[in-house]
Amino acid sequence: MLPGLFWLLFLAGDEGSAVKMEMICFLFLSLVPAYSRAQGVYAPAQAQIIHAGQACVVKEDNISERVYTIREGDMLVLQCLVTGHPRPQVRWTKTAGSASDKFQETSVLNETLRIEKIQRLQGGRYYCKAENGVGVPAIKSIRVDVQYLDEPVLTVHQTISDVRGSFYQEKTVFLRCTVNSNPPARFIWKRGAETLSHSQDNGVDIYEPLYTQGETKVLKLKNLRPQDYASYTCQVSVRNVCSIPDKSITFQLTNTTAPPALKLSVNETLVVNPGDNITMQCSLIGGDPQPEVVWSHSPGPMPPNSLVQGGNLSIWRIHVEDSGYYNCTAINNVGNPAKKTVNLLVRSMKNATFQITPDVIKESESIQLGQDLKLSCHVDAVPQEKVVYSWYKNGKPARFSDRLLITRNDPELPPVTCSLEIIDLRFSDYGTYLCVATFQGAPVPDLSVEVNISSETVPPTISVPKGQSTITVREGSRAELQCDVRGKPKPPIIWSRVDKETPMPSGTMTVETYDGKLRLESVNREMSGTYKCQTARYNGFNIRPREALVQLNVQFPPMVEPAFQDVRQGMGRSVTLRCTMLKGSPMKVATSVWRFNGTLLAQPLAEQQDYSELKVDSVSRETSGSYECSISNDVGVSTCLFQVSAKAYSPEFYYDTPNPTLSQKQSKNYSYILQWTQKEPDAVDPILKYRLEVRQLAQRSTIQTFIPVQKMEKGLLLEHILPNLKVPQSYEVRLTPITSFGAGDMAARIIRYMEPINYPNPTDNTCRFEDEKICGFVQDKMDNFDWTRQNALTQNPKRTVNTGPPADISGTPEGYYMFIEASRPRVTGDKARLISPLYNITAKYYCVSFYYHMYGKHIGSLNLLVRVRNKRAIDTQVWSLSGNRGNMWQQAHVPINPPGPFQIIFEGVRGTSYEGDIAIDDVTLKKGDCPRKPIGPNKAVALPGSGVPVLHSPCLCGPLTFFLYMLLR
Repeated sequence: MLPGLFWLLFLAGDEGSAVKMEMICFLFLSLVPAYSRAQGVYAPAQAQIIHAGQACVVKEDNISERVYTIREGDMLVLQCLVTGHPRPQVRWTKTAGSASDKFQETSVLNETLRIEKIQRLQGGRYYCKAENGVGVPAIKSIRVDVQYLDEPVLTVHQTISDVRGSFYQEKTVFLRCTVNSNPPARFIWKRGAETLSHSQDNGVDIYEPLYTQGETKVLKLKNLRPQDYASYTCQVSVRNVCSIPDKSITFQLTNTTAPPALKLSVNETLVVNPGDNITMQCSLIGGDPQPEVVWSHSPGPMPPNSLVQGGNLSIWRIHVEDSGYYNCTAINNVGNPAKKTVNLLVRSMKNATFQITPDVIKESESIQLGQDLKLSCHVDAVPQEKVVYSWYKNGKPARFSDRLLITRNDPELPPVTCSLEIIDLRFSDYGTYLCVATFQGAPVPDLSVEVNISSETVPPTISVPKGQSTITVREGSRAELQCDVRGKPKPPIIWSRVDKETPMPSGTMTVETYDGKLRLESVNREMSGTYKCQTARYNGFNIRPREALVQLNVQFPPMVEPAFQDVRQGMGRSVTLRCTMLKGSPMKVATSVWRFNGTLLAQPLAEQQDYSELKVDSVSRETSGSYECSISNDVGVSTCLFQVSAKAYSPEFYYDTPNPTLSQKQSKNYSYILQWTQKEPDAVDPILKYRLEVRQLAQRSTIQTFIPVQKMEKGLLLEHILPNLKVPQSYEVRLTPITSFGAGDMAARIIRYMEPINYPNPTDNTCRFEDEKICGFVQDKMDNFDWTRQNALTQNPKRTVNTGPPADISGTPEGYYMFIEASRPRVTGDKARLISPLYNITAKYYCVSFYYHMYGKHIGSLNLLVRVRNKRAIDTQVWSLSGNRGNMWQQAHVPINPPGPFQIIFEGVRGTSYEGDIAIDDVTLKKGDCPRKPIGPNKAVALPGSGVPVLHSPCLCGPLTFFLYMLLR
């Protein structure tokens, strides 16, 4: 330590060296212990949305809402700038911009939301939610307005009305132009090259119709005249917003203009046999201009075995699946489209079923002699009404009589069902009845169903086999549920779930089986529950269904918590580990096995119903490691993992440290103040020091140092200076806490050098005009001339002497500043205005700080104005200075309290002659009040060689941070 102090004294003895004084301060600071007295650094999340995509404009719709306007198809990039400690996590969500948008579909866990080619349905309000567990989450929003202009559609409608008392007709023509756009489009109607308006022609009306979709303008030609036969153009415009060009559509109106008309070569309902080849011709019989003919199919697309040629549609080897509605549509934008539809039916039959209905009047459920009986037969057919049913008894056609009746379309049965009714059943009526369904004259196979009526024909009964009412199986295995059905004929069984409104494993609500068994493959725990089996009404008796219940229990391994737990404890302290069963079938711990680093431990003596515990009497290096508890419930095993140690938790880097980093332009080096807090420092033994590893990203070698710690509290902000970092290199920093146990968890971050950038929201960043984008400032297009960005290397070598600064505020030739040139062609009173980005209001008071240089005998004025955006922009002058102020940079602090979103404007006014150059540099906008005790009215910084001593402003923040900050500026 002593040699270092002697060196400092030696440097201090070199009188007149301000640079060496700064080196002394810097070296002294590097020897100071790296901990801060700042506490309470944990801060809730704060957020601000900025844009970085292809925005057309970001405007303030009102004081509380930001609107981001973007053209459809461009890239949307929204960034959520967050502050707070620990570092907040960011989630993007969106409210619906349309009925088809779901809220969570765009949920993104990232600080940057990017949509490559945004579509109109993706417009809406986007929310950035930042939370870090401290206080309430911060939520900011921005409305994204997607701009577009579709191609306009022009349709023509004609009406002809008789005028009584005269022998002529009036024809009125309506030209309707419709377009979808955002913002609303402006319409211009033209006849040839002539723009039409309401007032110039009594034969023309232009109006907006009611109840239309999209934006519509109608041009009405009343009592059509010869000069009205012309070319009409509808031009739509969104006034070049987002550089969207105008679009237009033209229509030639003639005395032959007419809507389309069609004629079909087939009937509107066409029934064909499977395998046939068919052709449907759709012919145009009217329309000018020539209509376009299109075929379509509903439902679904056109079949693959079809071909459209002009108005002809051909289908080869037609299938049942090709049935449906075929639409022939002709469009020429005159009148309504002409449309013809063919309902194509392909003959088919399937699913022959029967029902036996005992005497309904006597409410009987069994077949009895002397009572009535009805046999019903049904097939699913296309076309249904063309099916012909035939009945046979014992192989011969049934003889119909007063007791043997045939009926169709029984209201109690499905449509087109054929029933055979037997009145006063007799012994001679017993026999085998056959129902045959036929398409007469069509090559479609018949379907038949056979029913036997005898004394043995009895209604069904259903039961569950003994021992089968409850089925217990393991998850993943096969289960078979069974119901026995008796009766003749024996009907199929329909299975369904009773206690859950969920489908069967097959995806349907019911499953039909013919043997009464429901087979379930690879069952899971969700299949547990009660299942119902019941007799079907078809292919059996049409009576109240018989039912039975079967319970399915699916056993599955236990679900435990915690799946993983990181347990930290101080050396010598005890800790109890508990593994709890949350779910399982059966819900009981059968066995539990504990292992430490893979080695089996002695079994705990006391076993509980649904958990198992292990006590570690003393945490040490020997007892630290991985503990595993395996819990079994006789079906399977699940495991809880515990990582026990006395390791310290990782540090939490303080990301709100001023960034970009501070640079020393003379040496091309920069330094960074690394700040952090310690996560849960009281959970383990006190932290003795930190191991710091710094590596330049382009290299492999690492510089390692140790940072001693004298005091540690939760929320204490620690600091350490990283000096001599090379511009513009980036570095990886690793920080590891060390206790008496040893090294704790490491935290890493990347330190990147970048020039300051001011985003359009108030921050503490300083704009030094080092980048060509000049922090988003723009030149006012309404002033007389512009500010110029220059430095000592780019300034005009023939510039007028005794005026303007020789360099920027840093004194380096590379440093840039903004400058107004007072030489010709400038004249007295000419103004140059530099306008900042638009800032959202997030505080009541702000302080605008900047350096100015006003040197020359003809200096005019430098004004600072604030432009507040509300319903209209209002400019208010808040600061002004005139005349020669010497060859030095001086600093101004201007307090402002804008009532809404605002911009700041630097206005330079040319004086009486050419020695009147004015410059500004290092513009800062901060929340809160301005410094209360500046050195004099402004802070003065002498330029090199001027002989004026260097003055630094007093410390306005934490002593270590701010002192270093000012030294390195």
